[in-house]
Amino acid sequence: MNYFKKILRYAIPYKAYAWLNIIANVFYALFGTLAFVSLIPMLKVLFDNSAKITEKPEYQGIFELGDYFENYLNYYTTMKIESSGEMNTLLIMIGLVISTFLLKNFFSYLAMFFITFLRNGVLKDLRNDLYKKTIDLPVSFYSEKRKGDTIARITSDVLEIQHSFLSILELIVREPLMILFTIIAMLAISAKLTVFVFIFIPVSGFIISRIGKSLKRHSDKVQQEQGFFLSILEETLGGLKIIKGFNAEKIFDDKFKASTTRFFNFSNTLLNRQNLGSPVSEFLGIVVIAILLWYGGSMVLVEKTLPPEAFIAYMGLAYNILTPAKAISKASYNVKKGNAAAERVLEILETESAIKDKPDALVKEDFSQQVSIENIAFKYDKEWVLNNFSLQIPKGHTVALVGQSGSGKSTIANLVTRFYDVDNGAIKIDGDNIKDITQKSLRGLLGLVTQDSILFNDTVKGNLLVAKETATDEEIIEALKVANAWEFVKELPQGILTNIGDSGGKLSGGQKQRLSIARAVLKNPPIMILDEATSALDTESERLVQEALENMMKNRTSIVIAHRLSTIQNADTIVVLSKGEIVEQGKHQELLDKAGVYYNLVEMQSFS
Repeated sequence: MNYFKKILRYAIPYKAYAWLNIIANVFYALFGTLAFVSLIPMLKVLFDNSAKITEKPEYQGIFELGDYFENYLNYYTTMKIESSGEMNTLLIMIGLVISTFLLKNFFSYLAMFFITFLRNGVLKDLRNDLYKKTIDLPVSFYSEKRKGDTIARITSDVLEIQHSFLSILELIVREPLMILFTIIAMLAISAKLTVFVFIFIPVSGFIISRIGKSLKRHSDKVQQEQGFFLSILEETLGGLKIIKGFNAEKIFDDKFKASTTRFFNFSNTLLNRQNLGSPVSEFLGIVVIAILLWYGGSMVLVEKTLPPEAFIAYMGLAYNILTPAKAISKASYNVKKGNAAAERVLEILETESAIKDKPDALVKEDFSQQVSIENIAFKYDKEWVLNNFSLQIPKGHTVALVGQSGSGKSTIANLVTRFYDVDNGAIKIDGDNIKDITQKSLRGLLGLVTQDSILFNDTVKGNLLVAKETATDEEIIEALKVANAWEFVKELPQGILTNIGDSGGKLSGGQKQRLSIARAVLKNPPIMILDEATSALDTESERLVQEALENMMKNRTSIVIAHRLSTIQNADTIVVLSKGEIVEQGKHQELLDKAGVYYNLVEMQSFS
């Protein structure tokens, strides 16, 4: 139940609806009980079985409530028959029965009406918090998690919480109250018969609880498997060209089918166990009713201690307990099933971000001197990617990082942007450790262009507004011109208002990269990080993109991670890395003259 309590905190903003639901449920339970009690006077008139009482009975206390209730009904029926006749009295009694059932159903609707706002409000807030947490968590979190599993938690697991946990909110008040009021009415009719019936209820409850024991474990397997096949689907859509290009359709099809087969088996086990609950509880209820018929029948026919019309109403009340009892037993299964979903959702919500702002973090709004990387060391897992790495980048300088794959170039970009935190050493901007600066203001000083052009399924304008939400159309067009992108954007069917498709799929690689550069230009940050921005382009696209980059880097501090060495010949400093350490640094010609590692890299690319 701990998970249930944690989820319930999301109901606090909607507590007004909860109170209205409770009030409506109180009346629902009251009229639901009275609906069966109101059958007694009608049956008395119908069977002409009411004792003729002409004097109004006096209330003798709680222990004589049953006798008082029966005597008062007999008195009321006698008076009505004398004043209105038997048929008119019967019509009045029928009207009373209809009225109580009508009021019961009216308050049932009101209760559902109010709880709807609470359930959907909790669902909305839970999803919003999950999405916010998804954005807040560091990049490193998703290098260990499957994206599809995260999607499953935000979609199907949250829905499971609505169907399981939040359905309990409907039952917490309504069903227990219905049982309570019904028991009071049953005790009023016959305390002896009620005590006899309730000897068998704990036995039924024990059998039902045994069935629900393993539901959480089975439900957890179902939800994990759903996250797994959603991950396969997400990877398939992202890598469709590779799958088709390598004729790997069967490999992925088999992998997906294996997952859905496991899902099929887990779901069957879970649902069969869950579905067993309702028929078992109903059968046990009918057994109790059968015992009730036997024992109550003897009270009516043999002992003559219970009037037949009261016994008929009593039977209705006893069956009236079955529906809420079944609902409560089903709810207990749902709690166990929902526990697994809530655990998975809360795992994300309660994950502490490894990268957090300090309470007194500095809001840094400008850059005036230099970026200092001081003796840093970093490892993703066990092996050090960077070790004893130091570098000074004065304002206005362009520093290029080169080296073989795996030498640690892109890691530096991830550390400067604080997607990851250094294990040792410090990265400083104007002498301020970036760990002492708020993440928002740090990234406000940085522009990022990555090797993979990350664009969104939106218009050209929408993609650029990510960098500056308040930008005018004129500013957007100017940024596109600087990035050599305006020449193709103006030819698009709706110009900057043209949708570019999922991940910019309607554009070529060079066009996508130039839009990424335009986005960085629009942001106009003092420090630019270019992570192999031209490595995936053809020669013509590279030329246009390189021009765009040079336009953008004028009078700007830039960290360029380069794969193609031809693109960084004009850099103020070229830093050559090998296995996470600096092996050479200097200008292009200086390094060529040394005929060292950089020279060999240039020679290899020239030869290729």
